[in-house]
Amino acid sequence: MKYYIIAGEPSGDLHAAKLMNGIKKRDPQAEFRCWGGEQMEEAGGTIVKHYRELAFMGFLEVIQNLKTVLHNISFCKDDITDWNPDAVILVDYPGFNMRIAKFAKAKGYKVFYYISPQIWAWKKYRVHELHRNTDLAFVVMPFEKDFHAKYGYHVEFTGHPMPDSIDLNAKIDESAFRKKHNLGNLPIIALIPGSRKQELHRILPFMLKTAERFSDYQFVIAGVPTLGEKFYSKLIKNTPVKVVYGETYDLLRVSRAAAVKSGTVTLETAMLDVPEVVCYRFSFLTALAAGLVVKVKYISLVNLILDRKAVTELIQFKFTADSLSRELAVILPDGEARTKMLNDYTELRKLVGPPGASDRAAAILVENLRKK
Repeated sequence: MKYYIIAGEPSGDLHAAKLMNGIKKRDPQAEFRCWGGEQMEEAGGTIVKHYRELAFMGFLEVIQNLKTVLHNISFCKDDITDWNPDAVILVDYPGFNMRIAKFAKAKGYKVFYYISPQIWAWKKYRVHELHRNTDLAFVVMPFEKDFHAKYGYHVEFTGHPMPDSIDLNAKIDESAFRKKHNLGNLPIIALIPGSRKQELHRILPFMLKTAERFSDYQFVIAGVPTLGEKFYSKLIKNTPVKVVYGETYDLLRVSRAAAVKSGTVTLETAMLDVPEVVCYRFSFLTALAAGLVVKVKYISLVNLILDRKAVTELIQFKFTADSLSRELAVILPDGEARTKMLNDYTELRKLVGPPGASDRAAAILVENLRKK
């Protein structure tokens, strides 16, 4: 069968690739045409557009690039029609994918939404639109199934795909890692400011100011290889902060704590048992729009899944060098705060579920298609 898959971000690329591998186990003749990246290509997909071409984030940037966004939507619709797949699979990326879902369903294609939009956090009324325009949605957090059921809709909860992406039992030779990256002997605080240029420009300067206040630690940025050394050098300037490219998990494994931008990486950090402080700054217009529509107590996946404050969230103007310094100082030493956070992580792993989420979703998806 033919599968048209759309992922618009690095995390979506990773999870979609795992799903594709699961589909191939049940459908060895599967063909994939994709919007995504290297992971999906490695899994056997033909990449139509790379997610780098789709990385418009926030209200203002979407408006500034509206012509490109509309062109991409139009191109995608034409490409789906020309290829005529057996299924359209949408992976997260709701701003784009919700529009494609409406088009594809109206055209009579089978539409599956893997990693369903977090409509419980914003625009809850869109739950009806989601189910009207999809044949089946997959959710990845335990409480989401009850949310959809409250509106009379069935979704599949197969667990979170994160455990499929991280080997929680992997060991690392810390001495060799430090030597490879010239990191010396000081304990490490990882800085994970995001993968998009606009995020880095808003978030990293506050992290760098924080680094000046901890002489007994070294701060190391989890760098994105595609952004390049020149980009990071302009932001780092004369600070002693170093960058490790493309080895975020290993960097976390050797870190005492981390300052992490809000997003999937907050869950990854917790799964690796690294105490963290969650940070984020939106553009002014995006913050204004978010304030009008977001209806959740927390922004980080860690707190959302546990339904309580397990990690501190420093969002918008609460995120400063002063506040980040204070919060790091609380979780760095052995003590009650650090122990409680690590205990919360143990509970979190139980709620997230065991590995195999992508494979379980693939089995349900292929079975659903074969019933057709």
